[in-house]
Amino acid sequence: MTLVGWLQIAIVLALVLAAAVPLSAFIDKVMSGKRTRLSPLLLPVERGFYRLAGVDEAREQSAYHYTIAMIAFSIVGFLSLYALQRLQGVLPLNPQGFSAVDPALAFNTSTSFITNTNWQNYGGETTMSHLVQMLGLTVHNFVSAATGLAMAYALVRAFARSSATTVGNFWVDLTRCTLYVLLPISIIGAFALLFAGVPQTLAGSVDATTLEGAKQTISLGPVASQEIIKELGTNGGGFFNANSAHPFENPNAWSDIVETWALLVIPVASVLAFGRAVGDLRQGRAILIAMAILLVAGIAVLYWAEAAGNPLLTALGVDPSQGNMEGKEVRFGQSLTALFAAGTTGTSTGAVNAMHDSLTPLGGLVPMFNLLAGCIWPGGVGAGLYGFLVVAILAVFIAGLMVGRTPEYLGKKIEAREVKLAMFAVLIYPLAVLGFSAASVLLQTGLDSLGNSGPHGLSEIIYAYASQNANNGSAFAGLNGNTLWYNTTGGIVMLLGRFAYVVPVLAIAGSLAGKKKAPPSAGTFPTTGPLFVGLLIGVVVILYLLQYFPALALGPVVEHYLMLAGKTF
Repeated sequence: MTLVGWLQIAIVLALVLAAAVPLSAFIDKVMSGKRTRLSPLLLPVERGFYRLAGVDEAREQSAYHYTIAMIAFSIVGFLSLYALQRLQGVLPLNPQGFSAVDPALAFNTSTSFITNTNWQNYGGETTMSHLVQMLGLTVHNFVSAATGLAMAYALVRAFARSSATTVGNFWVDLTRCTLYVLLPISIIGAFALLFAGVPQTLAGSVDATTLEGAKQTISLGPVASQEIIKELGTNGGGFFNANSAHPFENPNAWSDIVETWALLVIPVASVLAFGRAVGDLRQGRAILIAMAILLVAGIAVLYWAEAAGNPLLTALGVDPSQGNMEGKEVRFGQSLTALFAAGTTGTSTGAVNAMHDSLTPLGGLVPMFNLLAGCIWPGGVGAGLYGFLVVAILAVFIAGLMVGRTPEYLGKKIEAREVKLAMFAVLIYPLAVLGFSAASVLLQTGLDSLGNSGPHGLSEIIYAYASQNANNGSAFAGLNGNTLWYNTTGGIVMLLGRFAYVVPVLAIAGSLAGKKKAPPSAGTFPTTGPLFVGLLIGVVVILYLLQYFPALALGPVVEHYLMLAGKTF
């Protein structure tokens, strides 16, 4: 680790915070239906969409109807994307001449993109046509992210309102998130990536002559437009199989800074917007501080582990002065790689600028734990906010047990119904991840896909299901996921990670919205200071670290000690 490396990390995080503060005010205005500087340009477009869809923007929905609308929209999105892939061979804008996508892979990919996961069991440049990339995948990069922010704001309104029967209108929230937040920033960001060297073209490929005189076909396409929204929307689906490690997706340190900034800025701004929405900026700040501590701790461990190097490679004669550079790009170095890896798994982005499969065992433990916890520091667009609010609900419940009072959060009493729903949501993760991981290590069809045996092979399986369950999409890359078993079970896990989690969260929103806000009293547990921040971090440790400790111990921890002993698999 170097001072310059830490300065690089600090500068990027400072740029994120500097942009997130004004963006939070903008997001709060947009989601509250207030006029913004973009209203003169976009308001006619917004209202035009409402007229076409028959939506009354003034008519709000109950939590139940909000949930039904979200699920219906997701079903339609799944069916349309599945059809695009299956009909790819006869549709236009297919200069590569790709044929129809396999049914199991099309199921997995469609599920992946409607859930904001963007898990890819395929190589983008060798499987998907330009039409599918733009009309299918890129569109869902926008609307799946907008869906996450919409659901988060339904829960935010439940805390902000008193004795309410509605939590907003899903169709209005979806439209505003896409039109006012994601689209304008994506346009600016796409131009920034173009200037940094990311291509944007409808050409299928170019032929190049190598230094040896051989001919090489280099794939091209509309990369910049998909690259920015995959990061900004915390999606992660790369145009190329190598993702953000590919020189066309991420050609240099400047493009890497833009992409890292993009994947963090809206999640951070959403948390601050939460404080504005509930009328107390300190509430959002407390949650953000807890998130920041967890994120920076992960960056520090990952940076330290990778900079320390791999003794197995050193024994083979590899220069250890640069640390463990296996699977990394020299143009980014250890610091920007550590920041990207922790940021992309601390959010639900899933893009990678290095191969996580090549990280040292303790370095790989960091992104794995981020995934197992649900990618909630600072989380995906919207998903991080509502995920961490579930942690906050459980934290005040624990605090209430300590002092013998009915727990409250933001003036709303947290009672048995909310706690049960919160625990139901939280327990979905270990059930899906550990359950399917156990089945995969017991079945030969699951073991056949492994690139490694022993603890690293176990890590590959756990990481894959954790990534899909957390709607992240990154992979250890040593596992062949394009099989009937992993395509099918992975799709099921993605659906559970999105909908089996958010449906009880929206039920919590409906329950809280109907409650009357009580003014703070002498016995109210403060939720803005260091004590609450510490309690949030403690709940994360109790809920996530302890329940996954056996899996982590059998995977990366055992592998670490084997590495120190000079052994590998």
